[in-house]
Amino acid sequence: MLAPANFLTAMPRVLLLMATTSYRALAFLDAARRLGVETAVGSDHRQVLAELAPGRALEVTFGDPDAGARQVVAFAKRHPVDAILAAEDDGAVVAAKAAAELALPHNPVTAVEAARYKHRMRDCLAQAGIPTPGFQILSAHDEPAEIARRVRFPCVLKPVFLAASRGVIRANDPSEFQRAFERVLRLLRQPDVAERGGAMARLILVEDYVPGTEVALEGLLTEGSLRALAIFDKPEPLEGPFFEETIYVTPSRLPAAVQEEVVACTTETTKALGLRTGPVHAELRLNDAGLWILEVAPRSIGGLCSRVLRFDGGVSLEELILRHALGMDVAGLERERLAAGVMMIPIPGRGVLREVRGLPEAGQVPGVEDVIVSIPLGQPVVPLPEGDRYLGFIFARGEAPEDVEAALRQAHGRLTFIIEDGGAERGAAP
Repeated sequence: MLAPANFLTAMPRVLLLMATTSYRALAFLDAARRLGVETAVGSDHRQVLAELAPGRALEVTFGDPDAGARQVVAFAKRHPVDAILAAEDDGAVVAAKAAAELALPHNPVTAVEAARYKHRMRDCLAQAGIPTPGFQILSAHDEPAEIARRVRFPCVLKPVFLAASRGVIRANDPSEFQRAFERVLRLLRQPDVAERGGAMARLILVEDYVPGTEVALEGLLTEGSLRALAIFDKPEPLEGPFFEETIYVTPSRLPAAVQEEVVACTTETTKALGLRTGPVHAELRLNDAGLWILEVAPRSIGGLCSRVLRFDGGVSLEELILRHALGMDVAGLERERLAAGVMMIPIPGRGVLREVRGLPEAGQVPGVEDVIVSIPLGQPVVPLPEGDRYLGFIFARGEAPEDVEAALRQAHGRLTFIIEDGGAERGAAP
């Protein structure tokens, strides 16, 4: 994860905050090398080679943002940086707090906290008059049977700080509610999750289930003005009981007027939260009542999904973000003309991944650019809502969004995953 040193020229210097298990590390470091930007990496565990590259790595306590910010500030005073970027949710509040202390470009800390923690976002949107589902915040000490008597069904339970639908469960009646509450609570008590969430790992958000078509917006804020980089359709129904995302395709096939509403709704939400600069990733649902914001995160799209987006001259999303953070002009960089999409390969069952069949055949589907299995053979796999990884990613490009979606589905259909569960092998085809 450490970037190579360049002692011959003075270069802009950026501190990247990300987990040691991040999918995003190589993409950001490659973008920095392309730009001639020096990088340092702050992560949640000590990097093995840190002592061999002084000034290039530090350990950051993401679960305690105040402590993490102090660590970053102390590091930056010894090794000055021009910008601090959080590649993922975990480092967002730390980055804002540290950048504020160092007088570097940043979002207001209160705005990042409101976007980062789901219950605070709901409070903020409700106060601003932006449509938001009914919600309440529960403590780990609450009695689920009592709470279930005053909840509207269907509802959704979720941790307030986790992403990628981890721990998100739909409940349709009181018995399902109690089971979902206990399941989320067990997840929050796992040592790695508890450490990561800190005080937030003791809270559970319950909100009314919002039906409808789901879309995502990838954007960039400059002095409070939102530029939409892409709107993604999510053609798979996400109705629960779990909400594993699979296919993202851009450009959206929604009518132009609806897409304008998606941008306007996201803009209104960022203003209500107080976000002013940097990448944002928004998730929305559309139904007969209009648009509903599910979340606006102060970071770019997760996993390896950013590979879907390419801009003029082959510029990646990470390079665009770095250019923006360093004050470079990015206004003229437009997304490529081709439609593009990604499938996050879902995990069909718990066990140990023993074999993947059909990779060459999946890669030969017209329009498919790459098929990546990101979990090594022999490693355990855990589906949602407890899991935090996908089996891998399929990428495709084509003349039209429907061509891309068809290519992704066809490639997925050629894959078979052999997952060993309790000593008995079984084929887990999609």
